[in-house]
Amino acid sequence: MEGRASPPGASRSLPTVAVLFRGPVEPIVFLANFALVLQGPLTTQYLWHRFSTELGYNGTRHRGNCGNQSDDPIMKEVETLTSHWTLYMNVGGFLVGLFWSTLLGAWSDRVGRRPLLVLASLGLLLQVVVSIFVVQLELHVGFFVLGRVLCALLGDFNGLLAASFASVADVSSQRSRTFRMAGLESCIGVGGMLASLLGGHWLRAQGYANPFWLALALLIFMTLYAAFCFGETVKESKSTRLFTLRHHRSIVQLYVAPAPQKSRKHLALYSLAIFVVITVHFGAQDILTVYELSTPLCWDSTLIGYGSAAQNLPYLTSLLGLRLLQYCLADTWVAEIGLAFNMAGMVVFAFAITTPLMFTGYGLLFLSLVTTPVIRAKLSKLVNESEQGALFSAVACVNSLGMLMASGIFNSLYPATLNFMKGFPFLLGAGLLFIPAILIGVLERINPHPEFQQFPQSS
Repeated sequence: MEGRASPPGASRSLPTVAVLFRGPVEPIVFLANFALVLQGPLTTQYLWHRFSTELGYNGTRHRGNCGNQSDDPIMKEVETLTSHWTLYMNVGGFLVGLFWSTLLGAWSDRVGRRPLLVLASLGLLLQVVVSIFVVQLELHVGFFVLGRVLCALLGDFNGLLAASFASVADVSSQRSRTFRMAGLESCIGVGGMLASLLGGHWLRAQGYANPFWLALALLIFMTLYAAFCFGETVKESKSTRLFTLRHHRSIVQLYVAPAPQKSRKHLALYSLAIFVVITVHFGAQDILTVYELSTPLCWDSTLIGYGSAAQNLPYLTSLLGLRLLQYCLADTWVAEIGLAFNMAGMVVFAFAITTPLMFTGYGLLFLSLVTTPVIRAKLSKLVNESEQGALFSAVACVNSLGMLMASGIFNSLYPATLNFMKGFPFLLGAGLLFIPAILIGVLERINPHPEFQQFPQSS
């Protein structure tokens, strides 16, 4: 085609973007989740505070007298409104992100991972700007929903994760991929844990606004890093149109087009397994803060911060556990062990009426997050190198659907079960986890090339 103009829509090599150095993708994931987790519990507590003020509820959450107000109808209304507005924010973002994260993820297979990382970073930046306006100017809480939608239009955190996991798959070997995936997930956890420890104390000392300003500064730095420091992992980036059905078609073909190197059945059922795991994980996460704020736990912002840190600690402990367990067990068995600990933690949450019991539940989750990197790695090995972006955008779609289902089920079920068993959603989550446990075991037995033993290998 040299010497002639390319037809409209034809692929062309992209101009090289000057980078300061070829940095890894892990700092982007760390900073993104640090900023998100810093905002998440604060947003929930801000909603609680706003609705309490508007409804004239002046009850305290200190354990000395919080339990005496367990039947207060105003407190229950505050609790219900907080849960419902969390649902509205999540649904608004997930419905928009369902289309855009999949489109952008498949697009990144051709143009490279950097453009998607930059767009998703800008989306997260817009979201925190809107949150700052809501808190500083006391705007209607519906603007939180607007912030989520703007973020989703640019790829959202799911799009950023799709590009990040695809970039790891681009440069890792099949034998090291599971551990590399777990390493990337540990960046999510370490960032979340540090943000949780900081957020609770900071809220108590200086109020809601300053933590959002820190999130803004971090996201500005992250956007600049993605644009000028991230080392592109797609070998040959080519110009291609964004708004074309080809990108969504490439995702559908993963599951319907036959190919010798993949099993459509394994792709579909592993996707179902990770869908259920994500639904339970984010469903429990959505209601934990409200669960801890209300009676009988009545946690303050400091304990909320410790609880959120404990919730993110399994990202790190699961990485270490995965590394050790891989020396003696196949990845499938590692995933099953993780699911067992996840179920145990959910059951303890369901019956937790004291702070020590609640932290016991968090402790049982120490291996709960080994399951998702195992499934991601198994999915990645079922497609070729040029389909990694499409695959992980499909996983991002599954992730969005799981989070949407989580918000719909858990945020609706929680207020509906307050009168007879507050912890019932956690019991439901423990029961749902039997589905991926069965699927993973069955798929390994019918796998024509089972991984009976895998040994860790440096990438």
